[in-house]
Amino acid sequence: MEKKTIIVTGGAGFIGSNFVYYMLKKYPAYKIVCLDALTYAGNLATLKKAMENPNFRFVKADIRDAEAVDKLFTEEKPDIVVNFAAESHVDRSIKNPELFLQTNIMGPEVLMEACKKHNVARYHQVSTDEVYGDLPLDRPDLFFTEKTNLHASSPYSASKASADLLTLAYHRTYGLPVTISRCSNNYGPYHFPEKLIPLMIIRALHDEKLPVYGDGKNVRDWLYVEDHCKAIDMIIHADCVGEVYNVGGHNEMANIDIVKLILKELGKPESLIEFVEDRKGHDRRYAIDPTKIKTQLGWEPETKFENGIVKTIKWYLDHKDWWEPLLGGLSLEKKDQKRN
Repeated sequence: MEKKTIIVTGGAGFIGSNFVYYMLKKYPAYKIVCLDALTYAGNLATLKKAMENPNFRFVKADIRDAEAVDKLFTEEKPDIVVNFAAESHVDRSIKNPELFLQTNIMGPEVLMEACKKHNVARYHQVSTDEVYGDLPLDRPDLFFTEKTNLHASSPYSASKASADLLTLAYHRTYGLPVTISRCSNNYGPYHFPEKLIPLMIIRALHDEKLPVYGDGKNVRDWLYVEDHCKAIDMIIHADCVGEVYNVGGHNEMANIDIVKLILKELGKPESLIEFVEDRKGHDRRYAIDPTKIKTQLGWEPETKFENGIVKTIKWYLDHKDWWEPLLGGLSLEKKDQKRN
């Protein structure tokens, strides 16, 4: 098997860590290097098993630190860089937009400068369907395609849209070999407890109120995280430089229905649901059309939501030792719902 070195930024976070484990398992000859600043959402305990693999290396550094990034690239000479590192929580972006602009725009700029200097064969930017804004609930026939205009609703999505434009600009201006994937909401193991699905699981286990924004009818397209990892794997190994791919799960669910499903699986009453004041600029519906990646690369989501959510709930029940230490900064008494 051909040997490659892949730098995974943000690899101690939710999707990044799942990608690290996926790649270590699928490509035993590859060296996987994780660069992560270990902010509140980055958890070194998540990578405990990866640390036992001789082909894995962890480096604590910020993607905005050009000197640290250049040093790592000089040492490792990566073939591929996959950037998961980002501030990703919408509520936090509303309270502190500047941090999101610094990490989500300036961070990719530093990484792409290093890729340009060190002749990296592929830079992959992990983006989000939120760059497209939202869709009306009464038009289930409408979906986001790669040609949909960018129309961000929050400082978070605006910062991700900016990074996408910057990535494509580096391709056009400098000839940097880039790809971009825009995914729908992910769920699965190692999801930080402030997000919708893990938070609702944890609150239900504690018989706490489950706060739901507005009327709870906001619709999201949910993608099991392993399916997302498979899509990125296909993209970074394909001859598709300069392309953008939407990665969606075809699993549209209203927030309130997800909450009810979790309660049912855990044998908890729906009386735990508490509707709270809606978020500012709350997008109503996201729905991705993944036709392009299916047609060009042959990727399709394999995990149906009804199966994936059961696996996810079981994972949280079996891994309290992972998430319980993270609850210190997340009071279960808070009334503001956290979600993707």
